Amino acid sequence: MIVYGRNAVHEALRGRRGSTVQSILATEPAAREPWLSGRQVRVVAAAELERACGSGEHQGVCAEFAGYPYVSTGELLSSPVPLIVALDEVQDPQNLGAICRTAECAGASGVVICERRAAEVTPAVCRASAGAVEHLRIARARNLADFLIAAGRAGCWCYGAAAAPTSIPYTQPDYAGGVVLVFGAEGHGLRRRVAESCDALVALPLRGRIGSLNVSAAVGAILYEVLRQRPAP
Repeated sequence: MIVYGRNAVHEALRGRRGSTVQSILATEPAAREPWLSGRQVRVVAAAELERACGSGEHQGVCAEFAGYPYVSTGELLSSPVPLIVALDEVQDPQNLGAICRTAECAGASGVVICERRAAEVTPAVCRASAGAVEHLRIARARNLADFLIAAGRAGCWCYGAAAAPTSIPYTQPDYAGGVVLVFGAEGHGLRRRVAESCDALVALPLRGRIGSLNVSAAVGAILYEVLRQRPAP
């Protein structure tokens, strides 16, 4: 996988994939960045960088790494007090990247994405996450509803974000202990069986004229309510 952009490449070199780097390409100014000191860097023109990574948003650097190291859902559930963000067929790479960035900053145990009909970790997601995916554990679930059932058996409470008649305010649950926060796809939200597999549905207050928040904004708001309730480690 070719990762591009300063933050994305920097964090990939610092993170789990750092030892798998195969090549680094940079423009002359970018090659002088302190974090590239001691690295073997091939200095190239910006046009060659764009051809290598397929994007003009490379910020002067790209690098080739091994494929993304997904973890198992069981590994996430084995955390002492899991705080997991589960995404139900979220398809926009920018949303996935932004969600991973927020989840990593909030200290989440990891993120679960769907194996099918969903965005996966790509170079665009790496860049949108500002490199957070290199430190955050991400798992892929074949069936998200089944994962939520397994999470319940592991002692987690599962809360789905949905503006439904049965939803309760997002501040009402007690988020102590293992928690899985579930968010639906752009446009249609949670699928029926996924929603039914949650212990409760929670909703954010909406006081404007638009009926919903962007999914990455909703993740940020609810994650930080969890942090507000939980004592710092």
